[in-house]
Amino acid sequence: MQTTAPEVTAAKPKAALTPNPGLTPMMLNHAAWVTPDAAATTDFYTRIMGMELASTVMDDSIPSTGDAIPYFHIFFRMGDGSTLAFFEAPGVPPPAKSSHPAYDLFNHIALQAKDRAEVLRWYEWLKSQGVDVIGPTDHKGLILSIYFHDPAGVRLEITTPLDKEWNRHTETGYADLKLWEDCKVKAKAEGRDVPQALIEMIRDVRKRYEKKA
Repeated sequence: MQTTAPEVTAAKPKAALTPNPGLTPMMLNHAAWVTPDAAATTDFYTRIMGMELASTVMDDSIPSTGDAIPYFHIFFRMGDGSTLAFFEAPGVPPPAKSSHPAYDLFNHIALQAKDRAEVLRWYEWLKSQGVDVIGPTDHKGLILSIYFHDPAGVRLEITTPLDKEWNRHTETGYADLKLWEDCKVKAKAEGRDVPQALIEMIRDVRKRYEKKA
């Protein structure tokens, strides 16, 4: 019996892009990670980071999905009322190692300090408590930062703006995004290595910025 090829259905058309109706989050409520040790995490965020233990939740399953995973959920409050949160779930295996160092470097949370002097105070305090600290690092006059890890391995940043308008460069941001996307498209069309093409583009842009300085 001769078989026939399955019918190929056309891909569904993408929904039309519509503008946001005016919904913007008010603030960070919380960001959450898994920790293997809630007690060690509590000591770090209350004693080392100076946060308040804000709230806790214990349950035998995940409310949003029903997964039967017993957990202890703990929140730590910062100065503006936003929180960082953690889950301890005994029996859950350690996370798999990252496939590339970039994941361990780029994935982080930045916490704002009052000014440059306070970033340096954080540096001295963390070092005095045996915490390994990278920095201070000046990000091209935009922000000044130090980096370190909590007991769960979460990469943290203490930062302060050096440019008062650091998060108001919308027009430049869209222009930079276009440069980035155009470079990738062009490199792919020419059969070039995309990361190498991006490196060349970035260095060219950097030269132009240096000439203006």
